[in-house]
Amino acid sequence: MRRVRPGTAAPRPAGGGAAARRGLTSVSPDDRFQGGPPVPEDLPRLWHVTLSVSGAEVPLPEVRRALEQLAHDHPFLLTSRYATDHAEIRYWEEARDLHDAAAVALRLWGEHRRTANLPRWEIVGLEVVDRETYHQRVAAGQGPPPATRMGVHPF
Repeated sequence: MRRVRPGTAAPRPAGGGAAARRGLTSVSPDDRFQGGPPVPEDLPRLWHVTLSVSGAEVPLPEVRRALEQLAHDHPFLLTSRYATDHAEIRYWEEARDLHDAAAVALRLWGEHRRTANLPRWEIVGLEVVDRETYHQRVAAGQGPPPATRMGVHPF
C-alpha cells in the first residue's frame, strides 16, 4: 500500500493499466441520483402564526411597552399591531407539525403575561399555516402582506 501526502493526488499506474481503465461495477453510466435517504417526517418545519388577543381597554403606552418586552423575550416575533383593546402578533414558529405550532402559540400570551406585564386579554383568534401556504397566499394577493415593518406598531 502506498502512502500519499494529504492534499496530493495518488499517482496513476503507468501505461494506463487495467486499474486505470476499470469503471465502477455497481453503477452504470446511465444511473441518476434519486434523491438520497428518506427525510424523517418528524423534522421541524416553519409555521406562520397570527395570534389575536382582546380584552378591556389599556392605555396605549402600556400596551406598546408590554409588546416590546414580549418581542424581547420571544425574539422570533415579526410584528405586533395593537390598539387599546386588542392586538395581533405575527411570527414564525418551528415545530414538528401544526398541532405543536398551535399549542406553542396558545401558550405564548399566558406564559409571558407576567414577565412582559401583558394585559389580561384573552386569545380570540389563531391562524397557523405552513410556510408554503403562507407564500402562496402572499403571491396570490390573499392574506396579510409580508411583514416588512418589523416591530411593534399601532393599528
